[in-house]
Amino acid sequence: MSESVAYDLPHRPRRNRKSAAIRSMVRETELSPAHFIYPLFIQEGTQDDDIASMPGCKRWSLDGLLGEVASAQTLGVNAVVLFPAIAESLKTPLAEECANDDGLVPRAIRALKAKFPELVVITDVALDPYNSNGHDGIVQDGRILNDETIEVLCAQALCHARAGADIVSPSDMMDGRVGAIREALDLHEFPDVLILSYTAKYASAFYGPFRGALDSAPKSGDKKSYQMDPANAREALREADLDAMEGADMLMVKPAGPYLDIIHRLREHSDLPIAAYQVSGEYLMIKSASAAGWLDEKKIVLETLTGIRRAGADIILTYYAKQAAEWLRSAE
Repeated sequence: MSESVAYDLPHRPRRNRKSAAIRSMVRETELSPAHFIYPLFIQEGTQDDDIASMPGCKRWSLDGLLGEVASAQTLGVNAVVLFPAIAESLKTPLAEECANDDGLVPRAIRALKAKFPELVVITDVALDPYNSNGHDGIVQDGRILNDETIEVLCAQALCHARAGADIVSPSDMMDGRVGAIREALDLHEFPDVLILSYTAKYASAFYGPFRGALDSAPKSGDKKSYQMDPANAREALREADLDAMEGADMLMVKPAGPYLDIIHRLREHSDLPIAAYQVSGEYLMIKSASAAGWLDEKKIVLETLTGIRRAGADIILTYYAKQAAEWLRSAE
C-alpha cells in the first residue's frame, strides 16, 4: 500500500482498544467473585458423590459442604444456594419433610452459619425435592394446586429462616407466593430475611442435568402450567411487577444465556437487583465441548458470565463460581 494513503477519520474507535491497559481502563462491564452465587447440592451421610450428569459437581455431605465453602470463600465467593437430594422414603404427596426443622437443609444452614457467620446462605423454596410427584407444587387429579402449595411454601420458608438462612428463594412459580412468604416472615419476626424470587423461570429444556442431580423430575406431566412459556417476554415484566409489589428484594431470570433479552428487559424495567441463573444445561454444554477440545473452557466461561453481566444481571448463579473466581484471581 502506498505510503501516501491517508484518511480523514476523526473517529477511530480502535484507539480505545490499542493496549491491554487502555482496554482495561475503558471496560464497561466488571466481573468479580462478588457477583457470584455458588449452587451446591447436598445429601445425607458422610460421602461426597460425583454427579454423572454434571461433571465437576458433587452431592456434598455436610462435612464436604463445609470444606467446599471454605475453599470457595478463600477465592472471594461469599454466597451459596443449597439444593437437597432427599431420600425417596421421605418424599410424600404433601412434601411435609420440606418444613422439618431437623431436616437436611436446616442442619446444613446451621452448620454453615456456625462456621462462616458472614457467608450469605440462600435456600431454594419449592416442593419438588420433597414431593413424591416430583412437582414444585401439590398435585391433585393431575392439577398443580396454587393456594394449597403456598401454605406449604410459607412453612418451608419459615423453617429455613429459623435455621438462619439469609435469603429464601422461591423457585416454584406459584401465583402470590412472594407476598404470602413475606407476610409469614414478617409475622414470625424475620423481617430481615430477604426474598430472591424466581421471577421469570421458564419451562426450559436446559434443566435436565439438574433434575438428574437431585432425582427430582416430575413423575408425570410437565411444569408448563406454572413455569413460563419460552416464547414470552412481556409476561416477565408482569411477573416482575407482581413480585416487586408483593415484597421481593431481588428478581431472577432462569435460565440465563438463552434469555439475555429478558435479563435486559427486567434491568430496564425494575430498580431491584437482577439475578440470573446459568443453569445445568448451559454448564454441561460448556463442559462437554471443552472436554472434547472444541472450546477453551476458561475463555468461554468468563465470556458467557461477562455477557450475562453485560445484559444487566447484578448477580449470577453459576456452577462455575469457584472456578471462575480462581481464573479471575490468576488474571489479576
